[in-house]
Amino acid sequence: MIPDKNGNNAQNTAQNAEKMGSFSLFDPVHFVQRVIRNWYWFVLLGFLGYCISYVYSKYYAQRVFSANLSLSISNNTSSYFTPNQSINFIWGQGGNQDGVYLKKILLSRSHNEYLVKKLNLNTNYTTKGLIKTTYLDQEDSPVFLEIDNEHLQQVNYPITIIPKGKDKYEIILPEEGESTNLYSFVSESSESVPAYARPENKTLSVNEWYETPNLKFKLVPNPVVPKKGLENIMVTLIPVNQAVNNIISSIAVDFDKELPSIMIISKSGYNLNNIVGFLNNSVKELIKKRLMDQNTVDQNTVEYLNENLTKIRKKLDSSGAVLNNLKINNRLFDMENIDSKTLAKLTELETQKAELVTKINSLNNIKSSVSTNSIEKMISLNLAGIEDGNFNASVSELKSLYAKRREMAQIYTPNSEPMREINRLINEAKFNSQDGLKKYFEGYYNKLTDLNAEIAKMDQDLVTLPEKQRIFLDAQRGYDIIESTYNTLLTEQAKSQMRVATNQSNLSVIDWAKNLGQGPIAPNVNATKMQIIGGLLLIPLIFLALGELLDNKIRNLKELLSATRIPLLGVIGHNNYDNNLTVLEEPKSSISEAFRAIRANLRFLFDEEQKSKVVLVTSSISGEGKTYVSINIASVLGLSGKKAVLLGMDLRKPKIFGDFKINNKNGISNYLTGQVELEDIINHTSIPGLDVITSGPIPPNPSELLMSDNNMKFIERLKEIYEYVIIDSPPVGLVADSFELIKKADTTIYVARHEYTEKHMLRMISEKYFNKEVVNLGLVYNDFSIKQGYGYGYGYGYGYGYGYGYGYFDEDKNYKEPTIIKIRNKLKMFFNRK
Repeated sequence: MIPDKNGNNAQNTAQNAEKMGSFSLFDPVHFVQRVIRNWYWFVLLGFLGYCISYVYSKYYAQRVFSANLSLSISNNTSSYFTPNQSINFIWGQGGNQDGVYLKKILLSRSHNEYLVKKLNLNTNYTTKGLIKTTYLDQEDSPVFLEIDNEHLQQVNYPITIIPKGKDKYEIILPEEGESTNLYSFVSESSESVPAYARPENKTLSVNEWYETPNLKFKLVPNPVVPKKGLENIMVTLIPVNQAVNNIISSIAVDFDKELPSIMIISKSGYNLNNIVGFLNNSVKELIKKRLMDQNTVDQNTVEYLNENLTKIRKKLDSSGAVLNNLKINNRLFDMENIDSKTLAKLTELETQKAELVTKINSLNNIKSSVSTNSIEKMISLNLAGIEDGNFNASVSELKSLYAKRREMAQIYTPNSEPMREINRLINEAKFNSQDGLKKYFEGYYNKLTDLNAEIAKMDQDLVTLPEKQRIFLDAQRGYDIIESTYNTLLTEQAKSQMRVATNQSNLSVIDWAKNLGQGPIAPNVNATKMQIIGGLLLIPLIFLALGELLDNKIRNLKELLSATRIPLLGVIGHNNYDNNLTVLEEPKSSISEAFRAIRANLRFLFDEEQKSKVVLVTSSISGEGKTYVSINIASVLGLSGKKAVLLGMDLRKPKIFGDFKINNKNGISNYLTGQVELEDIINHTSIPGLDVITSGPIPPNPSELLMSDNNMKFIERLKEIYEYVIIDSPPVGLVADSFELIKKADTTIYVARHEYTEKHMLRMISEKYFNKEVVNLGLVYNDFSIKQGYGYGYGYGYGYGYGYGYGYFDEDKNYKEPTIIKIRNKLKMFFNRK
């Protein structure tokens, strides 16, 4: 990218000016290169993550297991405490109210509290290894802990049992944690006791009581000897309510999507055998309760029928006696004057009336059971001719609400908000139930009215009969009605007795819960492993990304050219030699060739007719290699036969004398102050055409000397002697000296160093270039290396820092850094301390 002799490109000048000094905040390519260079951090942290995840998985993670049981709900029940098949007919399969009712039972407090007490689930068994605690099933322990329920016990207080052989066990209690607030398993409440000393550890034999102020228990041998011996058993008592809540929270009840009458009951926990045992026992108790509910209705019906049969039998006997008396006294044995069809019709109507009255009486009994909260005494709805699934559902809901209210009454006061709400729901369910009965009453009474009207009409036809025959007919009809009612009740009694004798639960287990070696459902070890490894791998990635965002240095050639739009004279590779005289000592190296290319490109920035040319070399800050570039450009010019002189005008930090092994006693500072003559400061080198003039002793006023008329005359005098005057000037990013010298220069070389020069430092020179304040300007990109690390070493030996020239001279105090650079430097200082 070499410009024309006017120092800039003619095209797109306005566009270039807009983009001047603009750098990308994040360079993906450079970031990837940075990640690749730091591959070892990813390998190290990935391996560390794998080790951590392995230890966590093996020794710390508590496995959570799950088992399930499938249960079929058939429709062969006569229980009206829960809905029957008519509900599914009315509401469809989605309205599986029977299953919903059973689900509520399985998740109810009363059901699970019964299981907790029956199976001693308020006693938790664990064993402690070197690191991990393992949860046990009660059957895994060689002994069971049997508590005295009448004695107050301390809950959530681990009791360690150590086997000592010969049916002896050492009881070890915690070193601290004794509580004066103890739990009663009888009242299921806490009570306070006076303070007491820590109970002593003790060795117990089986069936021997251990009693302290806060505990009383004995060890009962397990009739089934566990396969695996345990070094210790830790037993913890928990309150009944806590045990119930733990169970309810771990149970899930779902219905098969294709067949809602199949329930899938699952439970999760830390021990698979414990889960399996609980599920099977829970369903066994549910089946028992279900069968009891079913039999309760039929038994209530049998009792109801027995009671009514006794009453009807008395009426039947009385009516039979009256009829026999009429036959004997009046000698009437048939109704010869009455049409047989009329008599048959009358008998049929009387029979229908008797059946209807029986249904009404049964309906009144059912209504009374609902109204008086006597659901447990309800008789079969078949006696009342009820086949309404909605009514069955409302009765089932009412029964469930009564059970719920009994549970809540143990916790809440009668006037509390939860109790008022449950009472409201009960009244609403009562209303729905009675509303369902209302239509049956209306239908029965309407039908009874119609029957009575028909019977009354037929009675009008019998008015013409003789009085004796009418008396006999009335007696016969009364007897027939009572006998029909009696026979109906006998039939229903036989049905109910048969159901009681043959009843089976409508619940059948399809698959019992089993320990099939199921794997854990949680934690997800693989996901956790990936999270741990991924989290650790993110650490270097985040730091590298932050480093990339905070790195404000020039990172590649494309970035430099696109932002500055200044012509590029050449690219210098990384110097691996011991000094700056690369061109002299390594003339065949690639770096030497790069300087020759820069020499060739310089002619594009000169006026060809000029006799002598001044080349000024500068940079943003110290450490970017301007002296290194100055020395080697002067060297290639001298070696090409040109008469050249190298001036060390960085009066604050003299440098070039060391590379050429020249005495810096007399130099430019001495000449400009009139102490010596020009001939006294010119030093010849091993290159015939190259002379060097060093800076001399550091003066107290370097800026005044460099900008003085004497210095300008000094440069003009040198132009008369030499073809090329190469000036190693101070950094323009730190002082204004170089800008005065640039005005006297025919060409200015600006040095930027790979991954060292700050981006914002180039903005100033870019602005001056596009504002035509600096012309004939060219860039040299120094120390370029694709695999460059962060530890640069030119071999200069100058002791330059990597900052912005801190400590360079007093004028540094006036330099103001951009805010983002201040933040970045503070972060770097913080992480360096770490």
